[in-house]
Amino acid sequence: MKLIQLPTQAFEQRIKQEMEENPALEDGKEDRIDEYDDIGNDRNDDEYDTDSESIETEIDVDEYLSDDEIPSYRLNANNYSADDEDKQVPYAAGTSFTQHLKTQLSTIRLDDVEQDIAEFLVGSVDESGYIRRNIQDIVDDLAFTQNIYTDEETVEKVLKKVQRLDPAGVGARSLEECLIIQLNRKEPTKQVELAKDLLERSFDHFSKKHYTKLLSRHDISEDELREAIDVIEHLNPKPGGAYSGNTRIVEHVIPDFTIKIEDGELQLSLNGRNAPEMHISRDYSNMLKGYKESKEKTKAQKDAVMFIKQKLDAAKWFIEAIKQRQQTLMVTMSSIMNYQKEYFLTGDERNLRPMILKDIADEIEMDVSTVSRVANSKYVDTPYGTKLIKEFFSESMTNDQGEEVSTREIKKILEMSIEEEDKKKPLTDEKLAKVLKGKGYPIARRTVAKYREQLDIPVARLRKEI
Repeated sequence: MKLIQLPTQAFEQRIKQEMEENPALEDGKEDRIDEYDDIGNDRNDDEYDTDSESIETEIDVDEYLSDDEIPSYRLNANNYSADDEDKQVPYAAGTSFTQHLKTQLSTIRLDDVEQDIAEFLVGSVDESGYIRRNIQDIVDDLAFTQNIYTDEETVEKVLKKVQRLDPAGVGARSLEECLIIQLNRKEPTKQVELAKDLLERSFDHFSKKHYTKLLSRHDISEDELREAIDVIEHLNPKPGGAYSGNTRIVEHVIPDFTIKIEDGELQLSLNGRNAPEMHISRDYSNMLKGYKESKEKTKAQKDAVMFIKQKLDAAKWFIEAIKQRQQTLMVTMSSIMNYQKEYFLTGDERNLRPMILKDIADEIEMDVSTVSRVANSKYVDTPYGTKLIKEFFSESMTNDQGEEVSTREIKKILEMSIEEEDKKKPLTDEKLAKVLKGKGYPIARRTVAKYREQLDIPVARLRKEI
């Protein structure tokens, strides 16, 4: 069960760890075809007496030497993709954001104290590019941690210099200040000056999209307001996020399955990295053979063969667990694919059928927890992008015709209704509920609000445009 819930990369790490801990386990990249080969090839069984020899340690040595007792561990199948090459997670290279800012400080004229304060301020910049602390706290920290005694006025003066660094807007203490810093670097056109005036005098009204109040307070036309808003919308609210030199792991999702459409039919394959070739070590088989053929069996030999037995048992169990994992993944994903066949053929989320974990568990006659482990951590590569499998599961609701429909379908209809609305008069949740009811989906206003929030769509007032 633990192996089943691991995605491809974590599964590869688990195999690597097991091979490091158990020398009786080897990968199958090299062909090992001899009398001790465990892949099911014929060998001369007459060489060994097939009658088990009981020894004082109660180990049936022949059990570990006989091919009859060792199943095929190659695990080769024709239902996984040719994706066996080793792949490494790429890392972004370059200097950190903080180091990037510190490097720029050398271009600014600062005395020794100001340099120390500037470096402290740069160190206080978060990954979005903001300093989210008040000046008095910074003054206190400089005294306690850096032994630098200064005042708010000096820190403010140095902060203004830090705010001249790139990217524009870095070192701001609020969104309003961040946007104004960026506007100050632009050519002072009429639209830019109006945008600055809106932010400096009416930031609260602007953020809440109270356009009528803005028109009256600033005595401007709708066209002028629209142009100023367009200038502001092209600014960067998170200047730190734009810095490409941020050193962090590049997100790299490896799909566990691939679904393709061939001649109008769905074809499912398992990533080849989930079907490794594993076998028992030939050296360990040789050790058992040597023990069997030895006439005098010392206590040290018996202790050694007990150790070998434990490692072989663990290796056989692990290989069998890999095989069961592979079979479980294929059976579960195949059932999900067939259940959502219409969606995988079209890519239209409105064709997603209501599906819960129990539906699949009942069909494949496995426990719900098993299906959950597969769905929560696995990805599938489809013609419409790489998807997390759990996204295909959804609760059901009944439409006005008495048919069960997926909540994902309702969310898609809601999203489309919001896209089609008049942005000058966006629809409230109550009006959206009426729209959905008219389309055959009778749901309450609070349900519309819940789905809208899940889709990360703001309320009507914040969707308003002029």
